[in-house]
Amino acid sequence: MALNKKHIFSLILILILAASAVSIVNAYTGTGFSHNIPSSKYSDMSASDILSQYSDTECHVEETGICTTVVDGDTIYLDNGEKIRFVGVNTPERGVEGYIASKNFVQKLCLGKEVGIDIDDSKHSDKYGRTLGVVIVDGKNVNEMLLKEGLAEIMYMPPSEFYPYDWANGDTHVASTHTTSLSSSSSGDSSSSSSTGSGSYVANANTGKFHVASCSSVDKMSEGNKVYLSSRDDAINQGYVPCKRCNP
Repeated sequence: MALNKKHIFSLILILILAASAVSIVNAYTGTGFSHNIPSSKYSDMSASDILSQYSDTECHVEETGICTTVVDGDTIYLDNGEKIRFVGVNTPERGVEGYIASKNFVQKLCLGKEVGIDIDDSKHSDKYGRTLGVVIVDGKNVNEMLLKEGLAEIMYMPPSEFYPYDWANGDTHVASTHTTSLSSSSSGDSSSSSSTGSGSYVANANTGKFHVASCSSVDKMSEGNKVYLSSRDDAINQGYVPCKRCNP
C-alpha cells in the first residue's frame, strides 16, 4: 500500500525524535570532570569579595576586551568577536554536575567587564579557533582561581607557556587526558625515551615534570608514570618542565 503524506510526515517525525534521543545519550561531556560545589556558593559574594582573596598575578596583559558572553566556566567571548579558551584548565560541560556553578563564578567576575588576556605564546589557539590564554580581572588570574576554588581541573596540554600545576592546590583534580597527551608525545621516538629502562633523566607522565635520575622525587614516582629520557633537550622538546628541586 502506498504511503500517503500523513504517513510520510509521521515517519519523518519519528526519525527526527530518534536522532535527537541518540544525540542526548551521546552528548559531549569532555573529560567527564564534575564537582559538587553548589551554584549558590558565591551568590552572596561580590566580585570584589572573591578577588580580594587572591594575590596579583605575574601574568602580563597582552590585550583587553569587554566580556560579552560566558559560554561555560572555561570559555568567554569578547566584544571584538574573539573567543577565549582559559588555558590549562577544564570545567564541567553543559549537562554535567558543576557546570552552572563554574559558569556563574566566571560570569560574576567577567561578564560585562573589561578583562585582560595573557595569550599563550607557545600555542596561540586551539583547533576550534579559540585564543588560548590566561584571563585577568583586576590583576588576578581567573584560571588560577577556578583551580583553587575546585571549579576546574588541570588540563595541561604541552606545548604551553603556562604550567597550571603552579596555580593548583594539592587536591586539585587532573584531567585524564593530560597523561595521554604526554604519553603520546613521548612515544614518537623510541630511541630517545621509553617507559622502562634507564636514562639520565626521568619524567613523570602525571605531573609533566622531569628530574635527574638521582632526584628524591623519582623514588616516590609510580613506575607506571616514569618516562626515561636520554637528554635534557629531549625532555624539553617533549613538553616536560624541569623539577625545581633538582634543577635538571
